[in-house]
Amino acid sequence: MWMRGGTSKGAVFLNDDLPADTAARDAFLLRVMGSPDPRQIDGMGGADPLTSKVAVVSASAREGVNVDYLFLQVFVDQAIVTDAQNCGNMLAAVGPFAIERGLVAATGEETRVAIFMVNTGQIAVASVRTPGGVPTYAGDARIDGVPGSAAPIPLEFRDTAGSSCGALLPTGNAVDVIDGVACTLIDNGMPCVVFKASDVGVTGYEDRETLDDATELKARIEAIRLKAGPLMNLGDVAENSVPKMMLVAPPAHGGAVTVRSFIPHRAHATIGVLGAVSVATACLVAGSPAAEVAVIPDGPRKTLSVEHPTGEMSCVLEVGDDGQVATAALLRTARKLMDGVVFG
Repeated sequence: MWMRGGTSKGAVFLNDDLPADTAARDAFLLRVMGSPDPRQIDGMGGADPLTSKVAVVSASAREGVNVDYLFLQVFVDQAIVTDAQNCGNMLAAVGPFAIERGLVAATGEETRVAIFMVNTGQIAVASVRTPGGVPTYAGDARIDGVPGSAAPIPLEFRDTAGSSCGALLPTGNAVDVIDGVACTLIDNGMPCVVFKASDVGVTGYEDRETLDDATELKARIEAIRLKAGPLMNLGDVAENSVPKMMLVAPPAHGGAVTVRSFIPHRAHATIGVLGAVSVATACLVAGSPAAEVAVIPDGPRKTLSVEHPTGEMSCVLEVGDDGQVATAALLRTARKLMDGVVFG
């Protein structure tokens, strides 16, 4: 099934429909997407990392969990399929897909689907509108980066801290200085390196095309990323899509913080769901670069609007008595685009 999930798009497969051998599976997915080729002309990919994604779904044997979800990023211009990261946007498509395929029975007007994210060992709960016992994709919810409106799919994340790096702050520091740039190395669902845009010579308000054309800037950011990888317990990240690089600046449109995201070598048109959660969390880390530029609301339940090149993404963070982020939730939407047979 081809689906839009959040601001991403890709193929959603039942696990049993793919080759069991990893190498054979990856070769098939490269053929499906048309990689490696910048245009992906011989496949279904949309010539962009955001439209070259795969979700693999299966019934779960875990207690209290409905389905397991493995995310695979198919590189556009390289013959690489990686499970090194999660994707919170494609996650929005998993609940409806699981109901469509009969892995989860609808429970009334709304069905909660508990999803184990294989990449990171996290659990998320998606609330899917199911009037008449079937998913509906029509609704009034709007998210920046997607035209029109659709049915809301709230996503609640649990136990996300350190899911890839072993700790929320894998170095134990609020700030690490890499190549003269103060950075927060953080993982609250997505490994990220967060630093001030001004510290690398930009404003943080540039559009995507300007950042993609900034060769020297990208080289500097990549040098920082390569040094951050081992510090974040990720090892050599030269061929990996994590950590993501997050350039932050004061909010420009009434939000909490402005972000320009690299994923990791191209500027992101928006920001990934779990990347937004990690950045929002960084804003609450005292003394961090993000905290220095962010505008933070009062109270234990904080809604932080993360501004990005094409709009904003609101993260709702619950802060516990210990001052740490206990839960994070976001609103996403999804849509079924095509259900059929794809050839490799």
